[in-house]
Amino acid sequence: MIKPIGLFGISLLSLSALAHLPLSAQEVNPLAPLPAAPAANQQDHQIYGSIVRIEAATQVPNYREPWKAGRFSGGIGTGFLIGPNRFLTNAHVVSNARRLLITKHGSPRKHPARIVHIAHDCDLALLEVDDPTAFVGLQTLQIGAVPKLESQVRVIGYPVGGNRISVTRGVVSRIDFNAYSHTRSDMHLVVQIDAAINPGNSGGPVLQNGHVVGVAFQGLRSADNTGYMIPTPVIRRFLKDIEDGQYDHYVDLGISEFPLFNPAMRKKFGLKQNDPGVLVARVTPEGPCDGVVKDNDILTAINGNTVDAAGNILIDGEKVNMNEIVERKFSGDTIKLDLIREGKVVQTQVTLKPFPQARMYSVQYGVKPRFTTFAGLVLQPLDRNLYAAHSFSNTRVRRLFAHYIDEAIFKERKDIVILTRILADPVNTHVSGHTGTAVESINGEKITSLQQAHELLHPETPPEFFVIKCEGLERPIVIPGDKAAEASRRTQSNYGINTSHKL
Repeated sequence: MIKPIGLFGISLLSLSALAHLPLSAQEVNPLAPLPAAPAANQQDHQIYGSIVRIEAATQVPNYREPWKAGRFSGGIGTGFLIGPNRFLTNAHVVSNARRLLITKHGSPRKHPARIVHIAHDCDLALLEVDDPTAFVGLQTLQIGAVPKLESQVRVIGYPVGGNRISVTRGVVSRIDFNAYSHTRSDMHLVVQIDAAINPGNSGGPVLQNGHVVGVAFQGLRSADNTGYMIPTPVIRRFLKDIEDGQYDHYVDLGISEFPLFNPAMRKKFGLKQNDPGVLVARVTPEGPCDGVVKDNDILTAINGNTVDAAGNILIDGEKVNMNEIVERKFSGDTIKLDLIREGKVVQTQVTLKPFPQARMYSVQYGVKPRFTTFAGLVLQPLDRNLYAAHSFSNTRVRRLFAHYIDEAIFKERKDIVILTRILADPVNTHVSGHTGTAVESINGEKITSLQQAHELLHPETPPEFFVIKCEGLERPIVIPGDKAAEASRRTQSNYGINTSHKL
């Protein structure tokens, strides 16, 4: 189920993003007493040898000046060996990486590495080193099961940029379906633990009885010693997905459900006090359920698993969100649904498929910003990265962003093209109030993509005037056709724009 993280009102922090930041004395809280840990044995030392320190040099794209190279940065994370020359870590440890170095436990040598597969939606990545000789013969860590509530786990990694392995112990305190902060739009199964997890632990294994039961990946700012790990069902799905040599992304059911706690609502839909089911509030246009499930259906079971009034099902003795069933499926798989529609029982099935339009709400990594320039005007397509960079206040732009999926705006407009900047030039003097608005039309033609806008602004034969109309503004931008090309060359030179567009 894809929802913006902001809906949940919690603040999650990707750990490696702050790996290079030192903790102040005021930020270091006294440690709660823990049971005495047993001394490391030979098996522990073999495990430590399979846990590596990952050093990433990154380049973060500049969405305010997209023609520039971007900001260079870096961070430290952790990874571990799961197969011959295969190291598992978090996607956010290696996102936007320009150079990766892996250091073996107890060795000062740094090994150049590269990304083999990366899945931003579940925050996992698989790496390999150029020369695996130094890692031959090391123990590969085995993927275990989901740990039980109140069971103890160990978190191993290189927190706060340290060069030596750190081991902390904690207890599994919650198993839930929650937000992954890396993309700020994806939700999957998570396990909450009270072990001390710090920046730099990201990508490190969480162990129980010598098996990996999770990957440490994010913490909670508003509470002490509250960390989260990616559990093994998510890890196994990632490893299964890439078996064919490519990552195909998660699939989604494409419905918005609403809990049925309210007695009046239950009476309206003919449900008794203990009847199962949640209300289907909205079906995503062109999603897997479009044309199969209807608004106001009551979803009572998914693949034979009863859905309670809160939208939870029982798996392996634990109550989890019903979307966990979909989480473990792949594109092309089918899901059986039991519904109540207008008082009648309906059984149907849907075929799952990716929904790439929803990625508009996900933070993108490893891609350069798309843009085009014209006579000092900078046009860019709206997405999460652009929205975060410009903090748009225009109500029409905010509405287009919020309802791009549920109102099926994507059917007519592949891109929402935004006029993000007006670089001052004599040809655009007196143009004001247009920055941060959506481009509605150019010379009377409705704009549906950045490619189309670029072609209309750079024709072989320029019109007498370029008339650019922005949504919600009566007064258009008018650029003389015979002066546009020279103005474009002038602004590119004055503002150091080395390429006029990237589509």
